Amino acid sequence: MRRHQSGMTLISFLVTAAVVGFFLFIVMKLFPMYKEFFEVKSALKGLANEAGIAHEQPAQIKEKLFKRMSINYVSNVKNEHVKVENKGGGQMVLVNYEVRVPLFYNLDAVGKFNAEQSLSGGAASAPAL
Repeated sequence: MRRHQSGMTLISFLVTAAVVGFFLFIVMKLFPMYKEFFEVKSALKGLANEAGIAHEQPAQIKEKLFKRMSINYVSNVKNEHVKVENKGGGQMVLVNYEVRVPLFYNLDAVGKFNAEQSLSGGAASAPAL
């Protein structure tokens, strides 16, 4: 009685490993820029929760945002990427930036990120008596 063996050959295993390795390489290259974007969004949400932030000047709002982003090691967002606009009863912070990551040889991955946060919440802090 003869048994028939089945399974992957060495060549099919190497092809599968190469495909999986290629996708892991791409994910490892792209993950940091997406992680940074989530840190930007987290900084914006934290800024929105700060008391009295809606009544501050745009320069002060930007300064506080950049302090929060520097704590989270956000390095791709520059001053020209952040805009503070008056909207209704509060202010709106807009962050628009682009990240370019070299993949291999002359091929780059480009990510364009846009985040916005309304600063209408938060009560003004009362003066101490």
